[in-house]
Amino acid sequence: MTNLDKVFWPEGLTKLDLIAYYVDMAPVILPYLQHRPLVLKRYPDGITGEAFYQKECPAYAPEWVVTLPVYHADGDKTINYVLCNNEATLAWLANQGCIEMHAWLSSAGHLEYPDIAVMDLDPAEGTTFADVLEIALLVNQALKEFRLTGYPKTSGARGLHIFIPLYPRWTFREVTSAVGFLAQLIVQVYPRKATTEHLIQKRGDKVYLDYLQNVRGRAMAFPYSLRPLPGAPVSAPLTWEEVAAKKITPGDFNIHTIGRRLEECGDLYRELLERPNDLAPLLELTEV
Repeated sequence: MTNLDKVFWPEGLTKLDLIAYYVDMAPVILPYLQHRPLVLKRYPDGITGEAFYQKECPAYAPEWVVTLPVYHADGDKTINYVLCNNEATLAWLANQGCIEMHAWLSSAGHLEYPDIAVMDLDPAEGTTFADVLEIALLVNQALKEFRLTGYPKTSGARGLHIFIPLYPRWTFREVTSAVGFLAQLIVQVYPRKATTEHLIQKRGDKVYLDYLQNVRGRAMAFPYSLRPLPGAPVSAPLTWEEVAAKKITPGDFNIHTIGRRLEECGDLYRELLERPNDLAPLLELTEV
């Protein structure tokens, strides 16, 4: 552990606070990260300094840091991704300035077949978090129509993620197509506030349903990941009842409050690991 007194958030939270958070939260975070390739985003000087992405595990990593070689045909190269399978690796990542924990939607053993799909709700300027929650409820209703169960969580910023656990039977292309079909349904139902327009300048004041996060190689902020924003917010699991009540704000969940929430509510995402969905009924309606 190095430079533990370095300030990582303007309000005074340090690198030690970052490491301590992930060590304390390791029992609840690790089940979601295990065996998934990580994309590192490092903030060596905290959230006000320069940040950079790193996919290849650093050469100086301790020998006990497990890696997974993954071939990428588009660049004709193999990348050795870090796998965060234990508390020591989680602490080491935090010491590298990894504020966020970004992981693939597939795991080692079935890397080409994601076991999580995601609908990423990204609000444009002029859009409120209440708008995001309203669109999330429509997504949940659409999921139920196809007998699918989604699990909402704050992104930690202004948006919301809905994770959908899957049997690892379908390719990234098939999963992207299925989630894209759902996104288009929502836009048809509520075009005033929902969009799948990829270009930011064309979104207006709508919520962007980003289904393209499901492509191979993309990594998402996973449950309980800290985010590099003032207040040290956390990507926090929610209940659908909380989404429907629309009384929450992203700032409610942060490095100071998430421990108490776990004590009161438990891990709201635990079923994600235990109840995969069958995507076949939805895929029958999509063009792949």
